[in-house]
Amino acid sequence: MSYTYRYPRPAMTADTIVLCSREGEWYVLLIQRGRDPFKGKWALPGGFMEENERLEETARRELQEETGIVAGKMEFAGIFDRPDRDPRGRTVTAVYVTKTEECSDPRAGDDASHAAWHPMDNLPPLAFDHEEIINNILGRTKDEG
Repeated sequence: MSYTYRYPRPAMTADTIVLCSREGEWYVLLIQRGRDPFKGKWALPGGFMEENERLEETARRELQEETGIVAGKMEFAGIFDRPDRDPRGRTVTAVYVTKTEECSDPRAGDDASHAAWHPMDNLPPLAFDHEEIINNILGRTKDEG
């Protein structure tokens, strides 16, 4: 049986905040977008959920596709659902956080033109609402150590 409803169907994405510490300073992994919207801007690794995926699987897949990094333990950090957060249409994102022992060299891939570690106290201008996401999530994380 097939069901059809007139209700809107927002898109679902997953983004990952990847953190590493180098010489006592925290760094976050960002990708430079290779496509519009926000082509050339930096963003968290992430992307659209595939139909038969769970959100954490989406976060892991997108992280690996865009940076070559395979995540260890990931913690769910929150949902961001401001209606205007994505110019392509109504998009809700689930955010995960993972920490890595070393700031290994990322390898840009998929729709990322570059991938690099950025010091938390000197982030470039970010795409979408990713600055708000980082500030919201890491405001809590900093307190937790």
